[in-house]
Amino acid sequence: MAITTYLAASTRALAEEMERDPAVWALGEDLGRGGVFGQYKGLQQRFGAARIADTPISEACIMGAAVGAALAGTRPVVEMRFSDFALCATDELINQAAKARFMFGGQAKVPLVARQPVGMWRSSAAQHSQSLEAWYAHVPGLVVVAPGTPADNLGLLKSAIRADDPVVYLEHKDLWAAEGEVPDAEHLVPIGVADTAREGRDLTIVTWSGMRRRCLEAAGTLAAEGIEAEVIDLRTLWPWDRDRVLASVERTRRLLVVHEAVTVAGFGAEIAAFVAEHLHARLAAPVRRLGAPRIPVAYAPPLEDMARVSPEAIVAAARATTAPAAAIAS
Repeated sequence: MAITTYLAASTRALAEEMERDPAVWALGEDLGRGGVFGQYKGLQQRFGAARIADTPISEACIMGAAVGAALAGTRPVVEMRFSDFALCATDELINQAAKARFMFGGQAKVPLVARQPVGMWRSSAAQHSQSLEAWYAHVPGLVVVAPGTPADNLGLLKSAIRADDPVVYLEHKDLWAAEGEVPDAEHLVPIGVADTAREGRDLTIVTWSGMRRRCLEAAGTLAAEGIEAEVIDLRTLWPWDRDRVLASVERTRRLLVVHEAVTVAGFGAEIAAFVAEHLHARLAAPVRRLGAPRIPVAYAPPLEDMARVSPEAIVAAARATTAPAAAIAS
């Protein structure tokens, strides 16, 4: 094991897959200079401009070229710079890539990875701070992945590149510098398998991406109060690990879903509804969701903080979920 950053883990993953498979390549804006966050640094020098390809400033052009290249037999990694910018390429991704395998009766596949940095990151304002995972999870044909640790960013990006379906790969901008243990040897994380980041008996907290570390921080605070929360990091939003979540909630009988995205119509609603439908007779408290208010993210730090889901807010929601029935009713 070695200590490395979330960013460096993604660079290593892409490099290893390009070494393994000559069909893997990457395209996007300024990749030759390392990409907007430096996650492609050194790769063009190592693999050449034909495989780390700089493109015009046109997300629709980038995604459209990648869809065609994937249909032709290559495995493109598409850099969208920010998930917000990827909205300019939604027709190519949602109406073409996601539907091709179905519409051609399985005779064609689109094995591309659309990397979309997501989330709030030091006063990036309303057009650079969104978490749009629920949009993509709603679309049949798309795989949606959201790693929350360096090891998972390594293993999941490698698995995403090897997948035969289009993968929307959501890397949290605030995690680029985060450090963690990463295996030195080949490391793959299977798509669709969650990680139990912390075991507990009193409450299940389900989360993903940048909220993993905040939920773990909140769980530490709760433990000091005698509340043992189990934290499950989904890692993959579609498909998501229903069995692990159901097994945990069946034991704890309480569920809190935490995500950075807006609460309204967020992916947490899917998890909450699924658990309520399957375990309603076993639950000791109503399922609870915690997410951002339905407001644009502001540039000014004090206003930006109003949209953040903090460890303190997670602790408060967990306390409410584990309170005695009389307190919940009141």
